[in-house]
Amino acid sequence: MIELSVNIDHVATVRQARRIAEPDPVAAAALAELGGADGITVHLREDRRHAQDRDVHLLRETVHGELNLEMACAEPIIRIALAVRPDLATLVPERREEITTEGGLDLRQRPAAIARAVARLRRAGIKVSFFIDPEEGQVELAKKLGADFVELHTGEYCRLADCRPRIADRGLKPETRSPEPEVERLAAAAAAAAALGLGVHAGHGLNYRNVGPIARIPQVSGLYIGHSIVGRAIFVGMQEAVREMKRLIVEARRSQGS
Repeated sequence: MIELSVNIDHVATVRQARRIAEPDPVAAAALAELGGADGITVHLREDRRHAQDRDVHLLRETVHGELNLEMACAEPIIRIALAVRPDLATLVPERREEITTEGGLDLRQRPAAIARAVARLRRAGIKVSFFIDPEEGQVELAKKLGADFVELHTGEYCRLADCRPRIADRGLKPETRSPEPEVERLAAAAAAAAALGLGVHAGHGLNYRNVGPIARIPQVSGLYIGHSIVGRAIFVGMQEAVREMKRLIVEARRSQGS
């Protein structure tokens, strides 16, 4: 079985461009669930560039599936998580100048602070995940620091999968590396995490063209996808965009005999 959590941050990005009330990411989350989403993801950044505190509190009241709060290991955000009590808190790296999250959380940095945050969240009944690069050392540290899950960063795989057929069309130097080694690296990290008793999720950059190989990794129980679904929703609506993605990942998993 494989589940889909829809990240609604990019709906909030459109709203914040005008700093008005619409489009409402909370309404988008409701439509995503009606379209078959198993959960909703929202990233409450320290600079509040897209999702706002109001969104997180209302999502807790309205989401029927898993509510996943992406967050930095920062005291003000930890306090909000403890008050809201999402089903899952995913610790991610965060830099003010980045457009989107760049790479996984390096668990070798500030391990004591991360361990303290994990302990506080888990005492409140919140499961904890780390968004990490698909490296065995990071997986082992995730286990030591008390995580329940890891979310494997699929960004490099997606870059290779999407750029190889497209860069040459724009007259640029084509990407020569195959995405296959990245799939193998993700699969190895997923197997290592599962062997340690960790749940395994994956996400970042996944879209309707490249999601299949990741959905076929047997240890991956959940995919976390936002930008491509929100972009597709502009043309077909949120419910249909989610239905299309859910259909792709379920069919990919079934093709593996799972």
